[in-house]
Amino acid sequence: MVSVTANRKQANGIRQWAVLACVTLAALMMASCSQHKERADLIIMNGAEPESLDPAIVTGQPDGRVAGALFEGLTRFNPKNAKPIPGLAERWDIAEDGQTYTFYLRTNAVWSTGEPITAEDVVYSWRRALDPLTASDYAGQLYYVKNGENFNTGKTNAATGKRYTKEDVGVNAVDTHTVKVDLEGPTPFFLDLCAFRTLAVVPRQAIEKHKDRWLMVHPVPTSGPFTLEFWRIHDRIRVRKNPRYWDAQNIQSELIDLLPAESSTTALNLYETGEADVIWDKNLIPSELMDVLKGREYVHTYDYLGTYFIRFNVTKPPFNDVRVRKALTLVLDKERIVKNITKSGEKPASCLTPPGMEGYTSPEGLGRDQELARKLLAEAGYPGGKGFPTFNYLFNTSEMHKQIAVELQAMWKKELGINMELRQVEWKVYLSDQSKMQYDTSRSSWIGDYVDPNTFLDMFMSNNGNNRTGWKSPKYDDLIRQANQERDATKRAKLLHDAEVLLVREDPPIAPLFFYVGVNIFDPAVVEGVHQNLLDEHPLWPLRRKAGAPKPGTKPTEAR
Repeated sequence: MVSVTANRKQANGIRQWAVLACVTLAALMMASCSQHKERADLIIMNGAEPESLDPAIVTGQPDGRVAGALFEGLTRFNPKNAKPIPGLAERWDIAEDGQTYTFYLRTNAVWSTGEPITAEDVVYSWRRALDPLTASDYAGQLYYVKNGENFNTGKTNAATGKRYTKEDVGVNAVDTHTVKVDLEGPTPFFLDLCAFRTLAVVPRQAIEKHKDRWLMVHPVPTSGPFTLEFWRIHDRIRVRKNPRYWDAQNIQSELIDLLPAESSTTALNLYETGEADVIWDKNLIPSELMDVLKGREYVHTYDYLGTYFIRFNVTKPPFNDVRVRKALTLVLDKERIVKNITKSGEKPASCLTPPGMEGYTSPEGLGRDQELARKLLAEAGYPGGKGFPTFNYLFNTSEMHKQIAVELQAMWKKELGINMELRQVEWKVYLSDQSKMQYDTSRSSWIGDYVDPNTFLDMFMSNNGNNRTGWKSPKYDDLIRQANQERDATKRAKLLHDAEVLLVREDPPIAPLFFYVGVNIFDPAVVEGVHQNLLDEHPLWPLRRKAGAPKPGTKPTEAR
């Protein structure tokens, strides 16, 4: 285990270098493209400036949307319903026990630079995402593959006495176009996972040649429908149609710009002046204007799998005491937050897993009970809040996040007599500090990666890189592992339910606040191909400006 820790430290160093390389890439591309004047077909407000475009590294939605346009997996998401459909694999066979998948790659699938995409590329990509040196927070998405977790966590094979290696991972090339995958157990959502960013196919030869600088090489070989034209930091990322993509005839736009913004006011102003065609990041919708915006025909709301919650850093006192975490949760007035701040129809949440997943009913978490909260805080040694240390609340730049933070600060002061300091930082700093556990409490959210409760619950297993609370529960881990092996849907749902009871009621490292409502802004008379779905997945390839619609930069008419 000591060596694993060392590897983790080394990996984190490499990850930081990879992120710095991306920033450098952006700066270099900014210089080389400063004279670029061509207007894009579509301009999209994408959210915060991405941390990286490497599919194995990205964790946030803004990063993932771009990475997903550049790199594809064996399957891809249907833009209408977010269900998996054939991607680089044109078909597959599933063994009767549900534990072995055989994928057949398209023979016309090639990199944007012309070389064929092979089964070895798939094997390399998945093993790379699992390699501890890659330091992927999303490596857990590949723990369902045989020995994926053993390799990623540096375990020793009891039979051989040796550490598991990448060659032990259950993904292998049968021939040039055939990939065989052995799983740890039946995984009903495995085809969904194959469409997710972490499992996308990345350019083996470019990465082996250029190491962590591979995204700095121009052109970057891509496997998806678009190529990276340039990335101007704090300006835009431009992607261009990949003419060698296997489904190039169905890519609807030649050039798309994705603009970063952390101010909802800026985003709306750019839309209203015609400088942007789409706003699809939920954080860029000005909640204070939702009462007015909801009546506009360009505002689209819909159900989707997203939960807003608070993380507690359970490795630090006083949050290592479950009584404290429960006390802070029990005084939250969630109705007040969704009524006065978010205003889009969000529902207060006491559990992590949102409704909408067939065959699963989430447990009730902690309700609102101020008296019990004060009793628990006193039992923890802080009667009336006396002696409770001033703590910080980490959140990224966003007006809505700030308003919620101020509200939480007031609730905890009024009900428990404790003091919280606000710590607002930019997106990259937020992600980094949360990953490094450099916070006391932190705002968080999670959007389902697939339509199954596991996408919310496996995040809090002890070894999952997205846990980010320091919370470790062997009982919880065991319940999730049992669920992953269970083929009976009813028994599996019961195991997941029991695990969620631990997470939100018995030993909570988080405090759920509300379930999101999806909000997109675009004019259907101008843009088509944007579909509302439970995963908030919006692939770029079906998007296009309608014939005869105003050009980018044209101020919209009153009808918009």
